[in-house]
Amino acid sequence: MKIYKPFLGILVICSVVLLAVGAYASKSKKGGGRGHGTVREYWIAADEVIWDFMPSYPINLMTGQELAEEKKVFVEPIAGELIGRKYIKAIYRQYNSNWELIERTPEQQTELGSLGPIIYAEVGDEIVVHFRNNTRYPFSVHPHGVFYDKASEGAPYTDSPDNLTNTFPDDDAVPPGGQWDYFWGVPERAGPGPNDPSSIVWLYHSHTDETADTNAGLVGAIVVTKKGRADRDGRPRDVDREFFSLFTIFNENSSIFLDDNLTEFTGNPDNPDFEESNLMHTINGLLFGNNQYTTRVGEKVRWYILAMGTEVDLHTPHWHGVTLMHNGNRIDVTEVLPASTKTLDLRPDNPGTWMYHCHVNDHLEAGMMAKFTALP
Repeated sequence: MKIYKPFLGILVICSVVLLAVGAYASKSKKGGGRGHGTVREYWIAADEVIWDFMPSYPINLMTGQELAEEKKVFVEPIAGELIGRKYIKAIYRQYNSNWELIERTPEQQTELGSLGPIIYAEVGDEIVVHFRNNTRYPFSVHPHGVFYDKASEGAPYTDSPDNLTNTFPDDDAVPPGGQWDYFWGVPERAGPGPNDPSSIVWLYHSHTDETADTNAGLVGAIVVTKKGRADRDGRPRDVDREFFSLFTIFNENSSIFLDDNLTEFTGNPDNPDFEESNLMHTINGLLFGNNQYTTRVGEKVRWYILAMGTEVDLHTPHWHGVTLMHNGNRIDVTEVLPASTKTLDLRPDNPGTWMYHCHVNDHLEAGMMAKFTALP
């Protein structure tokens, strides 16, 4: 018996290793991450909607007056020539575990607009996104910042191992009517750094055809909070209120729905104003003051800034009447480039309704402006 004990020990060790490897492989096949804390599940669908970039049309909510004639090119439909302000788009929307839509309140809708559901997690957690594609085109969910393997990357490209082996094709392109589960870990490197506040923001978006998908509207946000600093729902507990602003020029000329919009609403690509009229200079998919935020004097407000787009999407958000803190610096204007993010803290001390806009002149003129109110 003594002769075989070492071999039995080796056999036991090998069995344990094989079981561990098998468990990892099984999890990896599902897209497993590196989270060991709370599992945070989200049910999110890509839904087709008729999106109105300016629900207040023809009133410019910044001025309270009818939109100036020279600015109507961005929003006024002209039969057979220009599409106007309403387009077929795809946006991410949140559901419960029974796949029943969770409707936003009117206040949430004016704040978040077309931005997808906010995904919350604390360092050490694992995020599970149950994704369903309710549209006519293949889409995916690709995250920034968090940990994922090839089964949860949501992006096709020729050197990607899952594309070479065709192991996880639905990860890269969930077909119409299809579903895929994404597993993302939240290690320390996904959370706030030494100079960051208690939480930071990352993007998620469709990456099947990244340009066409994001211009179609499929963009959302992930908030990661430091370990031990989040409430049970994953939100940072040292913050009274959170605001999100996606600064982007939705280029409907590059949207995967361009032909569908031409069929649905009619338009003439030969019109000299056609391409320009399809550039929507928005904050959260809304123009000319239709995106609004409300807080109170003295509250600690965390403001998450995001951007998408092309080389013209260099944005400089500016807050009137207040100042904010960013990584220890006092500012009232910041800068953001495509696919980058900023996290800033605001403690309003000046009651009133204030302008909030991109300070790039062309963007401001085209409607990239909103209001925020600091109640007494």
